[in-house]
Amino acid sequence: MFKQIGAVTMMNLRSIPQRAGLSIATIISIALVTGVLLGFLAMSNGFRATLQGTGSESVAVMLRGGSQAELNSGLSSDDVRLIEDAAPGIARDAGGRPLVSGELYVIVDGIKRSSQTEANLPLRGVGERALDVREGFRIVEGRMFEPGTNELVVGAAVLREFQGFDLGETIRLGTNEWVVVGIFSTGGSVFESEIWADLAVIQNLYNRGTGVQSIRARLTSPGALEDLQAWEEDEPRLNLDIENETEFFADQAGGTAVLIEYIGWPLAIIMAIGALAGAWNTMYSSVDTRMREIATLRAIGFSGFAASVGTMVESLVLAAIGGLVGAVAVYLLFNGVSASTLGSGFTQVVFSFAVTGGSIVAGMVMAVVIGFFGGLVPAIRSAYVPLLTVHRSE
Repeated sequence: MFKQIGAVTMMNLRSIPQRAGLSIATIISIALVTGVLLGFLAMSNGFRATLQGTGSESVAVMLRGGSQAELNSGLSSDDVRLIEDAAPGIARDAGGRPLVSGELYVIVDGIKRSSQTEANLPLRGVGERALDVREGFRIVEGRMFEPGTNELVVGAAVLREFQGFDLGETIRLGTNEWVVVGIFSTGGSVFESEIWADLAVIQNLYNRGTGVQSIRARLTSPGALEDLQAWEEDEPRLNLDIENETEFFADQAGGTAVLIEYIGWPLAIIMAIGALAGAWNTMYSSVDTRMREIATLRAIGFSGFAASVGTMVESLVLAAIGGLVGAVAVYLLFNGVSASTLGSGFTQVVFSFAVTGGSIVAGMVMAVVIGFFGGLVPAIRSAYVPLLTVHRSE
């Protein structure tokens, strides 16, 4: 049986050049399906990696209770002082000052380099403690802004994706003009998609009084978060949602990443239906052009099962080639490519496409599934080719 299957399979594969046009069309259609799916998965993976790679378990993020995002939050300067003075588990510097940073988050417009269209960017007002609660922050060009001035420092990802933020440039954001004095990096985290300025200046220009929208605090240890949360629950003057930075950004990433996948999978499935029809036509043509050969094999003792398996293997090989072509194309064209999309704060998050091993496996599985169902009926048909077909005239 295995010898028969091997012989029929090799005969089928050697005859593929006789149906080069249909075979190439099938490979291309399956490659497109795989490419579309991998493109969306690469976008989702890159976005998720950027946000989930941000933050530290030793940094607590505090928002107003129920707000879920910084944009919806609002906290007073009294809240900040209460946390600085009384909250447990807060780390302090050598001078005994608490490492707590109250921050303001507003939206401004930027122009994308690629499309020349406007997109929302986050302008974050920060104080002197912002650097103490950030992991891996460094100025890569220029310097930090001076407090009380209209100076900006810009994340490296913003500079890469948006125009007008080159070092030394003056840019208008809203009704105000700013001077870019520095470019900063945080190791590829989501903070690189932000613009930073002095907190007091932002509060004044945007009429926010002395309020902030989020509070970040460096903890003495990751375990101190539970003590901080318990203290807040017993403190009637506060109504906060508190979690560590790692969990905060993982939650922020989840919704958008899942949405991207929800778009990618249905689109790929719709395209797969078309590719399935192409595979079906190709395999029907394969069986039709080899009716006499299959009947001859049946007449000399080959089983219908061997003919069926040979046809199915041909379909799966074409599908696997298509999946591989699609995966290689997406990897070469998109892996590591910088892009931006709307994050949970209604602002752009810059990230890089990431074609992972898991997404390639998902794409190849879809390709093989298309090949299987595309070859199933033709394979069954080849098993029941009438023996009298051997006498059919050319």
